[in-house]
Amino acid sequence: MPALECVSASRSRGTAPTDSFLRAPDGKRLWSFSGSVLWLSLLSTIAPKAASAHEIGEHGLQPAWTFDPWIAIPICVTGLLFAYGSFILRRRARRGRPVMLRRAACFWFGWLALVGALISPLHWLGEHLFFAHMIEHEILMAVAAPMIVLARPAGALLWGLPAPLRHSAGRFMKTSTIRIGWRWSTAGLNATLLHGAVIWAWHAPALFDAAVTNITLHRLQHVCFFITAILFWWSICWRCNYGVAAWHLIVTMLHTSALGALMALAPRVLYIAQTSVAQAWNLTPLEDQQLAGIVMWVPAGTIYAGAALTMAALWISTAGRRSGHVQPLRP
Repeated sequence: MPALECVSASRSRGTAPTDSFLRAPDGKRLWSFSGSVLWLSLLSTIAPKAASAHEIGEHGLQPAWTFDPWIAIPICVTGLLFAYGSFILRRRARRGRPVMLRRAACFWFGWLALVGALISPLHWLGEHLFFAHMIEHEILMAVAAPMIVLARPAGALLWGLPAPLRHSAGRFMKTSTIRIGWRWSTAGLNATLLHGAVIWAWHAPALFDAAVTNITLHRLQHVCFFITAILFWWSICWRCNYGVAAWHLIVTMLHTSALGALMALAPRVLYIAQTSVAQAWNLTPLEDQQLAGIVMWVPAGTIYAGAALTMAALWISTAGRRSGHVQPLRP
């Protein structure tokens, strides 16, 4: 099977890289992986230290880009690996290039969303305003994660690795433990429950405030949101049939909207640390919390609702094709 099996348009279920997929490409590499890692390591040493959450800093209220090496380096490395791997696959491909282009577009849209959420001034603003923090989280879970899942970037990322690492990573991905764990965690019910539990747990006021004031917990919070969102959207896009996917999206919309409503309608401030500097932006702490709840309640709920309607429409259309004809609508 050609190397382009990794970018086939079919809704394959949990397939692992094949031996042909792992073969080293011909030709000389365009850049040295080790040199790139060394350059990124140097960047991490000279990059500004990530500001701890809720410190206005020496620049006052002036928004700034956040170059936390624990966040920026993985994002940059992932982008480099995908770009190089995509180049190799495109050079070797004899067919399927339109599919590759669509998937690349999805990946870079999701990648830029990650940059916007975790590196751009939005991240800095989210450390001071609750509603901006909520926008950041929703971009992470409801924009970046589904776009990257639609791209199915594992193939390109593996091709971006040096040959020894690619072979090792491929063998690791094909181990029974990883395959069983992946299939369990991306099953529809498991992924929905896991993602929902992570969302509700991290939005407990005590834990959320702790994450705002502790940089390590803050990083862990974002990792949990993103990884479980990847699992959830993978189950939606590639594991569940359309009808089941619509159901899980509706459930997620309902429970996240309920959480947002609890924040927006609460009669008192629940998130003390997160809203402590809201007055610097002419907002009361309660207003900041209400805006954050509305962000989770309405815009984020709209994304899940739109995705659910799309899946329902696909379910109806494919059901009509399977039955041999489309039933006309009755007045």
